Amino acid sequence: MTVAPVRRSTSRALERVLRLFSEVRPGEGPTALILTANVFVLLSAYYVIKPVREALILSGGGAEVKSYAAAGQAILLLGLVPVYGMLADHLPRRRLLNVVTAFFVACLVGFWALLRAGVGVGVPFFLWVGIFNLMIVAQFWSFANDIYTKDQGERLFPIVAVGASAGALGGSALTSGLIGLVGIPELLLVAAGLLVLAAGLSHVVDTRERRRSERGLPARLTTAQIPAATGEYQLTPSPEGVKVTVSQVGPVRQRGSFELIFSDRYLLLIALLMLVLNWVDSNGEYLLGRTVAAAAEAAVAGGTAGGLDAKAWIGRFYSQFYIGVNLLGMVLQLFVVSRLLKYAGVRAAVLVAPAVAVCGYAVLGFVPVLSLVRWVKTAGNATDYSLQNTLRAVLFLPTTREQKYKAKQAIDSFFVRAGDVLSAVLVGATHGSFTTMEFARVNLVLAFVWLGLAVLVGRHYAEKSQ
Repeated sequence: MTVAPVRRSTSRALERVLRLFSEVRPGEGPTALILTANVFVLLSAYYVIKPVREALILSGGGAEVKSYAAAGQAILLLGLVPVYGMLADHLPRRRLLNVVTAFFVACLVGFWALLRAGVGVGVPFFLWVGIFNLMIVAQFWSFANDIYTKDQGERLFPIVAVGASAGALGGSALTSGLIGLVGIPELLLVAAGLLVLAAGLSHVVDTRERRRSERGLPARLTTAQIPAATGEYQLTPSPEGVKVTVSQVGPVRQRGSFELIFSDRYLLLIALLMLVLNWVDSNGEYLLGRTVAAAAEAAVAGGTAGGLDAKAWIGRFYSQFYIGVNLLGMVLQLFVVSRLLKYAGVRAAVLVAPAVAVCGYAVLGFVPVLSLVRWVKTAGNATDYSLQNTLRAVLFLPTTREQKYKAKQAIDSFFVRAGDVLSAVLVGATHGSFTTMEFARVNLVLAFVWLGLAVLVGRHYAEKSQ
């Protein structure tokens, strides 16, 4: 007799807490919290896997393999993205999540078995991890886009994205505590268990939202039966809440992921935006690494390294750097992102990260000292991990289900990795011929291109949202 009032009271209390960070309306709190936990578990799994990747590649293939990894991953994604699109054309969203998650779980178990048998898997595992990180996270955000309307996503994605930031910290802490207890191979089984847990959380959200919004629909038109990439299902707001409407009843021509992107100006602009964004970011990582290495050698030679050698000095620098980036990113995600989206809107918010890059590299183009490089990258990375990651999901809110599941997967995997490839080509082409200042000026030009693309994407988003 008292269960329902207690649940409503708990839900209201939860929503009051969540309103400290964004606008949460009655009934939205539980799903938002479960999705936050879902992405937290996914990112925790990745950060459990990541140290295993480093241990295997450095002890097996060598550090130079990293230079070729991005190109190898891009080539593999050219084949995997169409396969994912075909699955999305034929499987309902829950089964799609299950199949893809089961594939990655099976891979983890397989790699564990090979490691236990003493087989060297450093290079294949390194390539696999890069694909896993891109595809599994992109799939989560496609699912979240399918769950929420445009209005809900703009309000609630900033809360959900907190789970990604917290998952990076949680996974790192979990690995640090477990690695001495269970060993390197067994961490892969821990990550597999986390993926199974994430799938369970997705099932809870799927069941909850279907029960809430698809009541009264024929079974053949519910998301339990129609394929994930169909055009027959759409969420729309109504006076009673979020309801399902049915459109495009009948067969719909199935298009490939890349065909969707190149046939739609808005999607193509997003793809180019993500490519250039990652190109600028990867260039910045190279600039930071180059400047840190030079500073470490100078500190050791000048006797100001505090007794550390160059490797230890670099390690200390990066540990402090990542602490600053993660803390700033978490603060921005909790207290700035939702308010920026609410009061300035997506059209203005999408300009923030490229504007930060333009300002930062304009300074570095003339004063490339380590302290400035550090803070430019801190601001850029923290903005990328918070605001930009949230916007990456928000931009797909006014798109179709087919675009959410197929085009988003291609953009968030292949086009992001293509930015890494272009950065590697640029570094290779200019190595030994460009000074740090000259390289920063090249990145400044790319940052202006990024800013121009952001203007166009924001304009198209506003048009699609009308």
